[in-house]
Amino acid sequence: MSTTSTTFTETTVFDVAKTFLNLEPMTPKKLQKLCYYAYSWYMVFYEGDKLFDGEFEAWIHGPVNPELYREYRKYGFNEIPQEDVLPDEISNNPQLVEFLEHIHQTYGHLDGDQLEYLTHQEDPWLNARKNLKPYEPSNNVVDDDDIIEYYRGELENG
Repeated sequence: MSTTSTTFTETTVFDVAKTFLNLEPMTPKKLQKLCYYAYSWYMVFYEGDKLFDGEFEAWIHGPVNPELYREYRKYGFNEIPQEDVLPDEISNNPQLVEFLEHIHQTYGHLDGDQLEYLTHQEDPWLNARKNLKPYEPSNNVVDDDDIIEYYRGELENG
């Protein structure tokens, strides 16, 4: 069971995705993982508040937001073109722009496969996968409490 939290902005997963795409073109896999890390770290830094409504599921290739997947699946393994404009919900909030740019600076040098590998080493995805085989499909939700506990520990242990 996840902790009840509040999303104070009208930001959507698509706004966050378009912000990352404003910085560079990227594959859907990389975009998913950057959105996951933004979602995760936001809850740590903002005391359980959510960056956007939605959830991530423990798919074979790491955490996936199903709505985001449906939006960009047509690109397959190809890069999604770069966005020209930041969404208003993001550009009107300089603190949020800075936060997302920091996520990109931290993880953006990695490609989708490297980010997948990283998420596969982390407890939130592992816990959601439970005893599933590596290539067994799953739509188990990655628990927000697991996310907060894990990344808070990463922050504290530096």
